[in-house]
Amino acid sequence: MKISYKWLREYVDTDLTPNELDDLLTFSGLEIEDVEKVESIKGGLEHVVIAQVLTCEPHPDSDHLHLTTVDVGTGTPLNIVCGAPNVAAGQKVVCAQIGTKIYTSDTEFYEIKKGKLRGAVSEGMLCAADELQLGSDHAGIMVLPDDAPVGMPAKEYFHLEEDYTLEVAITANRSDATSHIGVARDVVAVLNTRNGADKHIQWPPVADLSDAQGKNGVRVTVEEPDLCPRYTGITLENVHVADSPEWLQNKLRTVGIRPINNVVDVTNFVLMEVGQPLHAFNADMITGNHVIVRTLPQDTPFVTLDGVERKLDRRDLMICNEQEGMCIAGVFGGEKSGVTHNTTRVFLESAYFNPVSIRKTSKRHGLKTDASFRYERGCDPNITRWALQRAVYLIKELAGATVASEVVDIYPNPIPKAIVDINFQRVFSLIGQPIPLEAIRTALTSLDIEIVSENAEGMSLLIPTCKVDVTRECDVVEEIMRIYGYNNIHVDERISSSLSFSTKPNPVKLQNVVSDMLTYNGFSEIMNNSLTKAEYFENNPDFDSSRSIHILNPLSKELNVMRQSLLYCGLECIVRNINYKIHDQKLYEFGRTYQLNPDAKPGDDIPVTKKYIETQHLSIFMTGDMEPENWKTPATHTDFYFLKAQVMNILHRMRMNITRLQFQPTALHCFAEGIDIVFRDSHKTLCSLGLLNRDTLKRMDCKQQVFYADFDWSLLLKNYPTKEVTYAEIPKYPEVRRDLALILDNKVTFAEIEQVAYSTEKKLLKRVSLFDVYKGKGIAEGMKSYAVSFILQDKDKTLNDKQIEAVMAKLQKNLETQLNAKVRQ
Repeated sequence: MKISYKWLREYVDTDLTPNELDDLLTFSGLEIEDVEKVESIKGGLEHVVIAQVLTCEPHPDSDHLHLTTVDVGTGTPLNIVCGAPNVAAGQKVVCAQIGTKIYTSDTEFYEIKKGKLRGAVSEGMLCAADELQLGSDHAGIMVLPDDAPVGMPAKEYFHLEEDYTLEVAITANRSDATSHIGVARDVVAVLNTRNGADKHIQWPPVADLSDAQGKNGVRVTVEEPDLCPRYTGITLENVHVADSPEWLQNKLRTVGIRPINNVVDVTNFVLMEVGQPLHAFNADMITGNHVIVRTLPQDTPFVTLDGVERKLDRRDLMICNEQEGMCIAGVFGGEKSGVTHNTTRVFLESAYFNPVSIRKTSKRHGLKTDASFRYERGCDPNITRWALQRAVYLIKELAGATVASEVVDIYPNPIPKAIVDINFQRVFSLIGQPIPLEAIRTALTSLDIEIVSENAEGMSLLIPTCKVDVTRECDVVEEIMRIYGYNNIHVDERISSSLSFSTKPNPVKLQNVVSDMLTYNGFSEIMNNSLTKAEYFENNPDFDSSRSIHILNPLSKELNVMRQSLLYCGLECIVRNINYKIHDQKLYEFGRTYQLNPDAKPGDDIPVTKKYIETQHLSIFMTGDMEPENWKTPATHTDFYFLKAQVMNILHRMRMNITRLQFQPTALHCFAEGIDIVFRDSHKTLCSLGLLNRDTLKRMDCKQQVFYADFDWSLLLKNYPTKEVTYAEIPKYPEVRRDLALILDNKVTFAEIEQVAYSTEKKLLKRVSLFDVYKGKGIAEGMKSYAVSFILQDKDKTLNDKQIEAVMAKLQKNLETQLNAKVRQ
């Protein structure tokens, strides 16, 4: 939002420079993004002066050029070649000297330089009105009155105005600062509090409408009081619509608003002055002389001021006459009801609309206007009448209007000022140190916050309705602090420390350990939005869409639910990278998933924490090649076993006892092939991993294979061993390896062999490995041969043959008994 420096100073008496004002506002909580010099004429007529033509002769080599000598007040006449048909000796003219920039647009210009035209030296240019943006005439050069002083800068002669605009970044909680008076209020508060000044807002004059009356007024009916808590309006007649005076046009242009006509310009002026949107209707276009504030049926067509036909939503609040809609309330006017130069009767609206309704309507139609910007942040419901009076005052002055009706003010449920009690000790605690009570009083009263009562312990305050975000004690402290100045708070240089104890395991530390491990192995961490599309979980066999947590006010259809899985956000990231030609990717993400608790019934009076299930997950994604091709070896493609190796490394790093886990075919439908790692005792799934199927990838428009693993990180932390790690020296005695070739049923997995082996020998057996798989000649149908190695070691002594054979015999027996394995001869 742009604030005019000169305009702002009409409401607060200050000699601060624009840069000083920038610092003051930024340190009081209103960030100024930019301070820009603004001129009513681009370039400011720099190097342009009032001059007099001394001589004028035809150019000998041209039938339209003239050779002139021009007095510019320096004592040395300039030689200028001029092609204007009306140039003559003795004229007072406007001369652009060497170095002048003549702008042909806001960004394009050409510079006047010394040169030759048809062999004659030219040291400047005599200008037409349109060349200097002083008018539209291009028939000839500007000829000034005889009393125009030679040598006077043109910017002084034409009273060229200069101003500065301050680009203010308005956050959602500062609706009170969306106007010049709103910003001026902060300036007054800061000067009074920090500098001991006695400044006050200089409120502009308004029309006295206390006895307004007339029989030609427009009637108003509000059918949706929840969406329109207050509606104020008045009818004006004998309105002469014309161009606005120059002062009003300049003010609007300075803040980036295009002047239209005096009536519309007044509504925009009041908007920027006090922050209250107004709308002017052509009263003759209000059928039945009756305004109805209501909603219209779904998909009702409506043509807005920009000539675009839009389909209305049944929830869009409309300003209607007795036949049709005239305006999308608080957002955009209609094509038919706007004020034109033929308008003589005007119905002026000043209303307060429900901010949520305006925000949703604005987003639905993709319409962002100055009015919707303010309405959706929350306007002041108790300033609508003042804004109406201000607009009537200006329209009467600029358009000769007369009042044709009494003021319509429908306000069935007045919105009261909030009452907030503050305790001085809590205030000082939040601030970090005591501050003078007089500074608190000055800051609050300068912000129009009324002190209802005060005692030694605290205050009771009445908050103005323009400060919609100030409803609690901490909000008041924030107001005090930004006016008092955060930089005035002393920072204690002492260092304090305390002993603290946290239960183990430390989830943050463990997450960092695994993050570091994955990063060292070439993975990149991603962080995705917790909001995603509802359609990802609809008609999806892996998820129950009824458990999706829907957002009440979604930003878009793409961000309307909390995610139930990290899968789809990760795939979106992969597809985006592929589109940027990054085909080889190894990614991981720690994040939370969210679901409604199926045990929480609608209407149950239970804590919020029990209505939802929030779970921490770790997802791993791999696609493309593990290693790029080089001169020695071809590219190595990502496969399931590489993903499984990463998963097992994480389990080992997290000290998971492999005997507690079992591997089984995955129950998730998103995988073409994969496994679930579950706890044997509880059957809870710790991790699912595998190759995503074509349907899942096609849904995301992904044309590469993607391998995916999903850890239930919350479950893993619950099962993390609490016993401290003990370290021992490396065994002095050698390992022994023995191999078995086992013939097994095709359904038997290596994980089952591991489980039987580790449960058989817990002391001496250190590792079990699979080094060959064979199917073919000599192996019966439906069977396979696994070549398995067993590593045995005793830390206290060297194993002898008898011990080794005993262990191997026991292993062989249990494998035969439990898995129907036979040793291949």
